[in-house]
Amino acid sequence: MFMGEYQHSVDEKGRVSIPVRFRDGLGEKFIATKGLDNSLFVYPMEEWMLLEQKLKNLSFAKADARAFSRFFFAGAVECELDKQGRILLPQVLREHAKIIKDATIIGVSARVEIWAKEVWEEYNLKAAADYETIAEKLVDLEL
Repeated sequence: MFMGEYQHSVDEKGRVSIPVRFRDGLGEKFIATKGLDNSLFVYPMEEWMLLEQKLKNLSFAKADARAFSRFFFAGAVECELDKQGRILLPQVLREHAKIIKDATIIGVSARVEIWAKEVWEEYNLKAAADYETIAEKLVDLEL
């Protein structure tokens, strides 16, 4: 399980350090792709394969399913940590997440998310204001 929030800089080549606490859980190879809310989603291979199977089972006759699958898989890249624990974020992923210099890396249960620091701060402020309202809506999930 991934949890926590970490700040890292992105170097001039587009590399970002993955927090030490996340490295074992991600494994030797893992997948990064375009996420929601202008973030990147990072999945261990096992989790990625489960998600891939679920998306394969969606009806290709539905436009929303086709569009989501295209977006999700077209942005996907296999990653490996270098000797310093960094990954290279391709330009297309950095542009999607608006990552220029500073990144916030968070653990979200079965995945890791990478955000531009500024985008995360803005999202976090808005989400904090709505936190109780969201919690009330989730009461049916018995959390």
